Amino acid sequence: MFFQAVSAANQVAAAAQSSSISPVDHLMALITAVGALGTAAYGLVDSSKGFGGGVSLRGLAYIRTSLTPLLPDTAAGAAGTALSRDAIFETLKSNWINGADSSDQQAIAKSLIKLRMDAASAAGFAKITGVSPTDLANIVGKMSDGTALTPAETDTYARFDLVLSTIVGQAYQRADQQYRNTAKLFSVPVSVALAMVAALAMHHWQWSGAHLGIALVLGLVATPLAPIAKDVSSAVQTAAQAVQSWKS
Repeated sequence: MFFQAVSAANQVAAAAQSSSISPVDHLMALITAVGALGTAAYGLVDSSKGFGGGVSLRGLAYIRTSLTPLLPDTAAGAAGTALSRDAIFETLKSNWINGADSSDQQAIAKSLIKLRMDAASAAGFAKITGVSPTDLANIVGKMSDGTALTPAETDTYARFDLVLSTIVGQAYQRADQQYRNTAKLFSVPVSVALAMVAALAMHHWQWSGAHLGIALVLGLVATPLAPIAKDVSSAVQTAAQAVQSWKS
């Protein structure tokens, strides 16, 4: 990933200083190279997960805070068991750092939460999800015994499941937002540093004539431009073709 980032930085420097191509092609090459630099810098920051989790730890605290009320101390989740609160959060942490699909992570979290639910903790779950404590306790008991639920109980359980899904989904969405924003923020100085190093390298490490100001600007816009670089480049090409057709 480091070499990919350096290569992208060199492409930016070369595109910014090239004068052998037309202005439109120069601009398209510059946009593409800047986008590659931003993508490489983002990937370089993300690779910090190899050092104790790195930037990937960002967002986990929000997940833990949001889901802790759904993981009360119960017999089913006694300390030292596979369903203890700490064991569950370690499982969720592993999936989060490994970058598992968000929908899969939410499904696992829901399943682990439901496994800890028993008649004693039903009242707490009912309060959080807004369903009848008595009905939820009866549902949990019937599900434990394998007894069929009545239509009314099935409807209550469906509402409970929907609210639980909403709570878990909101926690993961906010956590993912925190992670992505932090990673992008850290990517900016990385892309700036790479662009400047590339500019210096192309001038044999001489400060004079290295165009460090241009490298600074390109490094600053690299990260926000990366996700849309291809679209912007295509738009520039289309606009240039339209102008050329209009002139002719």
